[in-house]
Amino acid sequence: MALAAILAALAVAQLAVAPAAFAEAPRFSREPAVEQRIDALIQAMTLEEKLGQLTQQWGSEAQDVNPVVTQTKRDDLLGLIRAGKVGSLLGAHGAEYTNMLQKAAFEESRHKIPIILGNDVIHGYRTIFPIPLGGAATWDPQLIEQESRVAAIEAAACGTHWTFAPMVDICRDPRWGRVAEGAGEDPVLGAAMAVARVRGFQGRDLKAADSVVACAKHYVAYGAPEGGRDYNTVDISMQTLHDVHLPPFQAAVRAGVGTLMSSFNEINGVPGSGSRYTLTTVLRERWGFDGFVVSDWSSVTEMIAHGYAADQADAGLKSLTAGVDMEMSSFSYRDQLPALVQAGKLDEKVVDEALRRVLRVKFAAGLFDDPYTDPAIAEKVVLCAEHRKLAREVARSSLVLLRNEGGVLPISPEIKSIAVIGPLADSKRDPLGTWAAVGKADEVVTVLEGIRARAGDGVTVRHVAACDVRGSDATGIPEAITVAYDSDMIVLVLGESEDMSGEGHSRSVIELPGQQADLARVMQATGKPVVAVLLAGRPLAIPWVAENIPGVLFAWHPGVECGNAIADVLFGDFNPCGKLPITFPRATGQIPTYMAHKNTGRPPLEKERYTSKYIDVSWTPQFPFGYGLSYTSFAYRNLSVSPRELKADGTLTVTVEVANTGARAGAEVVQCYVRDLVGSVTRPVRQLVAFEKVQIAPGETKTVTLSISAQSLGFHNWDMKYVVEPGEFKFWVGDQEGTFEISE
Repeated sequence: MALAAILAALAVAQLAVAPAAFAEAPRFSREPAVEQRIDALIQAMTLEEKLGQLTQQWGSEAQDVNPVVTQTKRDDLLGLIRAGKVGSLLGAHGAEYTNMLQKAAFEESRHKIPIILGNDVIHGYRTIFPIPLGGAATWDPQLIEQESRVAAIEAAACGTHWTFAPMVDICRDPRWGRVAEGAGEDPVLGAAMAVARVRGFQGRDLKAADSVVACAKHYVAYGAPEGGRDYNTVDISMQTLHDVHLPPFQAAVRAGVGTLMSSFNEINGVPGSGSRYTLTTVLRERWGFDGFVVSDWSSVTEMIAHGYAADQADAGLKSLTAGVDMEMSSFSYRDQLPALVQAGKLDEKVVDEALRRVLRVKFAAGLFDDPYTDPAIAEKVVLCAEHRKLAREVARSSLVLLRNEGGVLPISPEIKSIAVIGPLADSKRDPLGTWAAVGKADEVVTVLEGIRARAGDGVTVRHVAACDVRGSDATGIPEAITVAYDSDMIVLVLGESEDMSGEGHSRSVIELPGQQADLARVMQATGKPVVAVLLAGRPLAIPWVAENIPGVLFAWHPGVECGNAIADVLFGDFNPCGKLPITFPRATGQIPTYMAHKNTGRPPLEKERYTSKYIDVSWTPQFPFGYGLSYTSFAYRNLSVSPRELKADGTLTVTVEVANTGARAGAEVVQCYVRDLVGSVTRPVRQLVAFEKVQIAPGETKTVTLSISAQSLGFHNWDMKYVVEPGEFKFWVGDQEGTFEISE
């Protein structure tokens, strides 16, 4: 399928509203014929076969490099599949291999139930796009939907039916390693990205050969661990749970997501995989979710370590009755629950209901029609030119220009020699970032390669790594100084290696690691024009760089087209338009610092000692949420709102004129924030409620209209009721501000 045709089919309206305004998606079809087949299967299955369908295990053993071990593991795995003891596999790749596994289930097992094959396709399959945090920096849901569509096409062509994405956890502590996998700190932006990725992965028809079932994870509040330490305790108010962490999941459900994944963490004393409140009361009874829930890797049996379950049998019982339908990687369901049913401690109807949900998704995905993959498709679509072109577009749209003093960027045509300095400048692995699926380092365009290709023969480009990313070796700095003095300009490429963020990779400090800060100081001391390009999986605390290096471009981990995308921006072929999806602190000790914070009774004042601030660093962030520069300039004018007084069931229309007052065409993200001035519980100082990204030509003025549902301005009160309270609101769009009122 040509990418142009795919993208044409994805023509959807720009998401510019709060999650409450997303249209309800159709639920999984409950066609009588399908329901009858499900009923017949359940009636014919033994208890052990039912629990087998609720079990997912690792499926790549047969790809071991040792042929003897390979055959043994393959035989064991195929035997389990034929016996009906496995309903899903993860980690299996490649059409031929997955077809072999599927044949054992669909043709050689007693009930001919296909296996659903899942993988972590987080930000691309083989064509690797920017990490999701970078994707969120585009503030462009349409573009992210296109990216996810490409990921689905490639993954499906290689035998994957189900992706463990999107991760929609809200994170306000960038020490947490998995901040890289989400959309940042804000529930409105996070919800928009969740919807875009669900739609992209699942397409218009789940039965289509190029669609995969999406899985919103990690349900819920996994992004708020104490100390930013992965898997740690989460202790938050119920209001924060419902108003901040749940909305992106609800948006994914409304978008028709097929599955959710329960989380590792506990939520106020109850592990996510054992929380009947979140898994059943909220998810199914209130939201009407009718897909199935899979646990995260061994999170069911880890409830023993939490101190919430006595043993594996107890863990399995609590998880299944709470609402986890499928167990990933551990085997308490398959091994322990039969005895509990026989002893009368577990009603088999609970097993049947979980099984029904799993089978319904398999039918919806078309697996009972044709579970096989045509091996020829992968050769045509995987890492094809059209996919790489889109990867470049997403990557350059994700780049955030943080500083551009003296117009050091874009690089002037008068520059004839460039020193590309830094340990990440010629790295091929690190731009892929965390969870890069089956992406290959040798397919990455490095920053150095991108600069050299764009600079051409008339510009001398020399490179010195100078130091390690995080080690103490700085023996290359003297050579870097020599090369810098002999060059017209310095491009510093600094940041984090790919293994410094992601699952299990939390950091206690988020400053530049190793000797990189010293390298930046030395390069700045040469007196040459310096631009810092920062590759990282999280926000970094870079106060000296932010205040002393003239040009700072934040690139995240941008994927296979890393170097080309960065060169596009450095040389001015693409006007940077990325905006931060998460706040950048001045120091690790400021964390958490985020846009939608509360004001307190003593808000910070510079000259008042007894107010909420620090004595050693400003309370303000280095760079706020939503920030990002351009090579052009924009002016906001004539802000208006209608009506100025609206009912709780009404809609607010905010209109503003945005003019491009510079010499270059550019994209601007028009962001609307509100503050509820007085509430029955305190409200944040600012909340994002709507946004829209617009392209504006030089000298052009566009009128941007944002519609905001009054219902989206509500919150959960002390009694945990969702309310839209009457009162005055202040709102901002750009540097314009106004007021409106919600009436009784």
